[in-house]
Amino acid sequence: RELTAEAGLCVVIPCSFTTADEFTPKHTVWYKCETSQHSCSEPDIIFHSNKNTDKKAQAGFEGRVSRLEPDVSQNNCSIIINDLKESDSGSYQLRVTGELNGKEDGFTFIPRVTVSVKGMKSYSKANHVEKLMIPTLTEGQQATLTCTAPGLCSGSVPEITWTWRGSFTQRHISTLTFNPSAEHHNTSVTCKVNFTGRKSTEETLTVNVNCEYFATSYLFGVTTVREGDVLNLTCSVESFPPSLIRVLFYDSDYMFTGHTKIQNGSGCVLQSEGLTCVCIREGFPLPNIKWPLLTHHTEYSVITSVSNHTVNSTVSVTVKNHGNSTVECVSNNGNGEVRENLLINNNLSKKDGKFCLVVVVVLN
Repeated sequence: RELTAEAGLCVVIPCSFTTADEFTPKHTVWYKCETSQHSCSEPDIIFHSNKNTDKKAQAGFEGRVSRLEPDVSQNNCSIIINDLKESDSGSYQLRVTGELNGKEDGFTFIPRVTVSVKGMKSYSKANHVEKLMIPTLTEGQQATLTCTAPGLCSGSVPEITWTWRGSFTQRHISTLTFNPSAEHHNTSVTCKVNFTGRKSTEETLTVNVNCEYFATSYLFGVTTVREGDVLNLTCSVESFPPSLIRVLFYDSDYMFTGHTKIQNGSGCVLQSEGLTCVCIREGFPLPNIKWPLLTHHTEYSVITSVSNHTVNSTVSVTVKNHGNSTVECVSNNGNGEVRENLLINNNLSKKDGKFCLVVVVVLN
């Protein structure tokens, strides 16, 4: 049969034989000669299983040829040739030696196998690393990259070199363990495999790193407009993976009073001895509302309702001879506390029309 292999890798020549019952096989001998030769001869020996014989193998094959089955009685004559060279191309022939009726004898088999060795970079897809595996990378979490040399039959153990801001050297199936950072995002990592005889192969992949704070945002546009004008603002964010952008509008009071502000509609009304106060607060997260007035009363009712980012608290309490002109409303959402005195009348104060734009970037 004909076999094709690559320089730098190896080839297995599958082989089995049968002999007459009266013949006892002892050793196997392999020859390699030119295809044009009618039969290989002793100078063409590349392997001899008898280590005590004076019939030595060619110097270029020493240490590169071995049997798959050491027990010759199993009639398995398969061999493997490592670290192939293009000069290994040629015709391979088997001879079995042993005893026939108590005398030394041997048989040279006529069938031969032709091996064709091609240069690695000019033959098949195996001129690439068989597999370079990069898992999902997250900054701060240790990761392992795996690089596997090509071919199931790779001959002698190859040297594998990692190239990425320096070099790391390991062997055969190689792994590179490191802690990803934002600086590694969108960079390239190369695995290079060097075989005997200066044959080499490599593969390069681009690394993506998931980063919780790997984001840069830009806000463009005019920030001062008149009522009724069109406001155009552009928000640009760079991140991996892509970010979800939400745009929120808040009054300027909201931004500078601990992320909570009082809303129009807040105030108090005193009718006879019944005092009713409404405190409307907006914030994120939602604030809680307290009434210091209630520390001096035992009979009162408080109704609280929530809508979107707004909390509405209404308190009703019976008072006698209430001498104060205001009632304090206190709110807190964890970012700060806001205290405001509500006038006891029906003319509720109005706020101005200033607002702030908040861009919230949500990283996936």
